[in-house]
Amino acid sequence: MTETRDITLEESLEIIRKKDDENGELRFQLAKSENELAWLKRQLFGQKSERFIPTDNGQLSFDLEGETEAEPEPKTEKITYERQKPSSKKKRPVRVVIPASLPRQEEIIEPENIPAGAKKIGEEVTEIIEMVEAKFYVRKIIRPKYGLPRDEGVIIGQLPSLPIPKGNAGASLLAQILISKFTDHLPFYRQRKIFKRQGLEIPESTIGGWFTATCRLLEPLYHCLRTKVLEAGYLQVDETPIRVLTSAKPGSTHKGYHWVYHSPSDRLVLFDYRKGRSREGPEQMLKNFQGTLQTDGYAGYNGFEKQPGITLLACMAHARRKFIEARDNDPERAGQALSLIGRLYETERQARENQWGYDERKTLRKEKATPVLKELESWLKTELQQVLPKSAIGQAMQYTLRLWHRLEQYTENGMWEIDNNLIENTIRPVALGRKNYLFAGSHEAAQRAAMIYSLLGTCKLNDVEPFSWLRDALTRLPDHPVNRLNELLPPNGVPVDKMEV
Repeated sequence: MTETRDITLEESLEIIRKKDDENGELRFQLAKSENELAWLKRQLFGQKSERFIPTDNGQLSFDLEGETEAEPEPKTEKITYERQKPSSKKKRPVRVVIPASLPRQEEIIEPENIPAGAKKIGEEVTEIIEMVEAKFYVRKIIRPKYGLPRDEGVIIGQLPSLPIPKGNAGASLLAQILISKFTDHLPFYRQRKIFKRQGLEIPESTIGGWFTATCRLLEPLYHCLRTKVLEAGYLQVDETPIRVLTSAKPGSTHKGYHWVYHSPSDRLVLFDYRKGRSREGPEQMLKNFQGTLQTDGYAGYNGFEKQPGITLLACMAHARRKFIEARDNDPERAGQALSLIGRLYETERQARENQWGYDERKTLRKEKATPVLKELESWLKTELQQVLPKSAIGQAMQYTLRLWHRLEQYTENGMWEIDNNLIENTIRPVALGRKNYLFAGSHEAAQRAAMIYSLLGTCKLNDVEPFSWLRDALTRLPDHPVNRLNELLPPNGVPVDKMEV
């Protein structure tokens, strides 16, 4: 016969406590699964925009998740009003304005059978945009030789310096190959097909050799750009992955990273390839840096906060993204946070639209943004006590509060930005490139890509037409003094409105 005994009060409370813990863990796992499912649905079917529009309770809403209790039919009333009748005339389409910088080729069409004595009283001008297909041509350099009298030797004209010594690719062709790949995202094999259609067949190995030689020529210019970027007093830093083929992983790719350093005030950007995402990359690059760094919440940047002479800022856009991802978990709290953050961005928009300087922007932030930041911080600290720590909304709140002292500091200097969006725009070509050529052929190729992204990215930031600049740089670099390389950097290039056609 089995002996039974009564359960004590302490044992009953312990059982209840364990059940509550199990129930809490199950609720957390359910919320986590729902959040992951909602994120996957957004990636597959939803819009990628992070724009937040606050809910207007006065507008109609539709509940598609389940049935709701039927609302009583509203009372109706007749309302009359007057409005202007729309014009029956159709709006004429507006033609594209043709830039004055484009060359004009005039074609004069005289009327037939002009009678004697007719006088010209004017003319009608019609401008049509046409295009001449890009074609290859051969630059044939002929250098006559002359024998000197009395057998004193032979003289010949000096061959101009070429981008690739003893090579047969000119600066314009090399520039076109690099622009096509790193600006227009055309892999080398697609470019070969285009060349073949125009009657020129170039082996892939030859294009690869030209690319390597061109990067070798541009390398001193890249180091000059690196020096100027690191001399800036305010840098935005971010990183983006790139797949790299390596002999260490036959049949698969290595995940490397392009670390990006952007100087908003100088409009310069520097890409630096590293084999991993460890903090060693930025620590080596910024070991002598003094000034302000703006980053996301990645822990690899935390060491800079203890480094003398460095101020660390965070990115409000990354904090906002956390609350956007938490909307399915807790729409009300996420919406409240996004509304407050939206007010901060409204202040930035006002300063930008009025084209205010740094001092005016700082004054505006102190007046309008600082009170909102205090309200947001107080709200986060209060609401954090009411949510599950591991839920999506809880993690968004913890992320924001953990970086709060870095997030609010942008109001102290009108030069500093509220977020890192400017640097994310410079990274976008890398993401587009990944979709087209998928991976780099080696670690060396990845670093060469970083070099080209740096130079062409700086062109874009300064409204410099990349082909004209690169062609000019490749032409001048072989003979240009090393101590004056700064003269060739993209800010000194050819502006779009003065582009040579």
